[in-house]
Amino acid sequence: MLLVVDIGNTDIVFGFYSEGEWKLILRTPTHQPWTTLRMENWIRQEWSEKNIGSLKPQKLIISSVVPSVSYHVQKGLENWLAVSADIMSPKLYKKFPIDIISPDEIGSDLVANAVYAHHAYQADVLIVDFGTALTFTLVNAHGKMEGVSIAPGLKTAVKSLFSQTAQLPEVPLEMPHSALGFDTVSAIQSGILWGYVGMVKEMIHRVKDEKGQHVKVLATGGLSSILTPLESYFDEVNKLITLDGLRLISENYLV
Repeated sequence: MLLVVDIGNTDIVFGFYSEGEWKLILRTPTHQPWTTLRMENWIRQEWSEKNIGSLKPQKLIISSVVPSVSYHVQKGLENWLAVSADIMSPKLYKKFPIDIISPDEIGSDLVANAVYAHHAYQADVLIVDFGTALTFTLVNAHGKMEGVSIAPGLKTAVKSLFSQTAQLPEVPLEMPHSALGFDTVSAIQSGILWGYVGMVKEMIHRVKDEKGQHVKVLATGGLSSILTPLESYFDEVNKLITLDGLRLISENYLV
């Protein structure tokens, strides 16, 4: 069994993979007072409660864009499993079949997304990742990352509006039917969600104008299913692309 860990700005996601499928996906908020012992105890408890078998994972790979919590997550998991983790870093990137731009700067989650896209399609692919940030990553048919665009994510936009205004509430991320709201909540929902629909459409349109209409478009991230009017623009919607990319890296390039 393989344990894949994606430490993002909002959540830490743990994927347990065996026999060709994800046996268990766990999620916990990233920003907690983590210590090595707390992480070890947390994962032991979760594993015990889920009861998915007696054989613990034999391999561990970690991607992190939050350095402040990476150490304790890594050490806690290594203590529990008694194995050393593979850590996504420029040193490992040299083993991958993709040409990575700015390897010392780019998020390791975007690298994992790119590996998945190239492995699955062997074509020009645009990956739209709906996370804490909304990212667009283009990988060509030869495995070269041609560029990235980054904007605030949906939740980030809502929280920013809520925190910077005196009377506007934080609202649930639910797609409104109308472009205009009839009260404060629906007004914020329509402005942000329909606004993001427009932004994603425009980015896809511009990339295809520059690179060709043949470009495949993938959607991933925990919020990828919220913007339902965009469904026809995507060739694949898969919330687990980052985990699958890490899995493919571990299985094929870190043997």
